[in-house]
Amino acid sequence: MTDRLTPAALLEAARDMCQRPDAATAGMWPRAAALLARQAVEGAVDLYWASGPAPTLAGCSMRTQLVCLTEIAGPDIAGIVNSSWASLSSACHVHPYELAPTGPELLGWIDAVENFCSATGGTDKGT
Repeated sequence: MTDRLTPAALLEAARDMCQRPDAATAGMWPRAAALLARQAVEGAVDLYWASGPAPTLAGCSMRTQLVCLTEIAGPDIAGIVNSSWASLSSACHVHPYELAPTGPELLGWIDAVENFCSATGGTDKGT
């Protein structure tokens, strides 16, 4: 049994941070939500490969998995996932003179990840 959170649980926590920011986490919640959502993308893509077309790809780097996703899942799905992952990855890091992502931006990326999970069965509802 693993202690890893599922993509669905990570997305739920990220969405909760965006919809109910707390004064105690002011200034930190956008990056924390981005990190949770990015982990959900990575977990969902790993689950997609592990339970689907190429189980050995789950052990490759995320960039490799995303490139291969284009060939297997199609450019539309892969493009959305790749764009969301890249945006979330960038949002996880503090860059001088760059603002953190807004709640609506984060919610859009979270929705894209949830759509991928629904389309591919990568939700893994168990904990």
